[in-house]
Amino acid sequence: MKGQKKILVTGSSGLIGSEVCQFFHKHGYRVHGMDNNQRAVFFGSAGDTRWNQQRLMTTLANFDHHELDIRDRAGVLALLQQIKPDVIVHTAAQPSHDRAAAIPFDDFDTNAVGTLNMLEAARQACPESPFIHMSTNKVYGDRPNTIALQELATRWDYADPAYSKGIAEDFPIDQSKHSLFGASKVAADIIVQEYGRYFGMPTCCLRGGCLTGPSHSGVELHGFLSYLVKCNLEGREYRIFGYKGKQVRDNIHSEDVAAFIHAFAQQPRVGEVYNIGGGKQNACSILEAFQLVEEFSGKAQTYTYLEEARIGDHICYYSDLSKMRSHYPNWDIRKSLRDIFREIVDAWKSR
Repeated sequence: MKGQKKILVTGSSGLIGSEVCQFFHKHGYRVHGMDNNQRAVFFGSAGDTRWNQQRLMTTLANFDHHELDIRDRAGVLALLQQIKPDVIVHTAAQPSHDRAAAIPFDDFDTNAVGTLNMLEAARQACPESPFIHMSTNKVYGDRPNTIALQELATRWDYADPAYSKGIAEDFPIDQSKHSLFGASKVAADIIVQEYGRYFGMPTCCLRGGCLTGPSHSGVELHGFLSYLVKCNLEGREYRIFGYKGKQVRDNIHSEDVAAFIHAFAQQPRVGEVYNIGGGKQNACSILEAFQLVEEFSGKAQTYTYLEEARIGDHICYYSDLSKMRSHYPNWDIRKSLRDIFREIVDAWKSR
């Protein structure tokens, strides 16, 4: 199609990447997906995303797959110069803060250097194209744990009224423990902002809470809800790490993430940061997640409790969505927590 807009999505076989591919394809874009199934290297066969790649290649008529590692600097530059995409969505990453400690160089080279490779290639090939980077709430380290909390029957929640809507984008990111994954993602986050502010490029960082949905290849080290549902359906024991199972996460459906990315691409800003999650309305604890999955699967959740929490883990975290809603008033959360659970249960049953 003459004049058809093009999007390049890194990590296109992953949860957010594949959702973005589908969303933009539906809006008439030629979709270029870039993925080399590195998730299977990081997490083994359970993290394999080839099934999702095949699904995209089969179902999207205007989709091109590129087998490329974001650490391949020359390859990345050559691809961007060839495609000159109108939009770049960078979702490829080493996504587990537990795994990062065992593979520190792979983690940093993927998350920090890989992001720099993408940014510099974009600056050379298409500096006017919106560059949307999937960051993480782990850039805040364990600093959210310093907020005064109240213990409720099934969850922790903020006791400080200043955080009644959740964590906003001006929350400090340094002088806290991040995990090596959090540190590599901080480096990526800051360099994405800097390419925006220094070079005037339309970049943004999306600091994700729990991004989830039916296309997630959830494993214990990454993909909280997807993995929990998988354990439930297979009768497998789920391990809770500390905080009485009352630790809270805000869950956002991958389709709502893709919708915001599309909104930003239509009206880009320079060097922006957004905390993207389900907000308070889609927040739940692990204990509450057990109740919801049991409701939709009809099966009791088996679990074991370990006193020791994961290093740098948040006790309570949910995103303040005020800035996102202010900048993009036509965007909002469309998928409720119950929608999310229903879809993930159905997806694992059918897979």
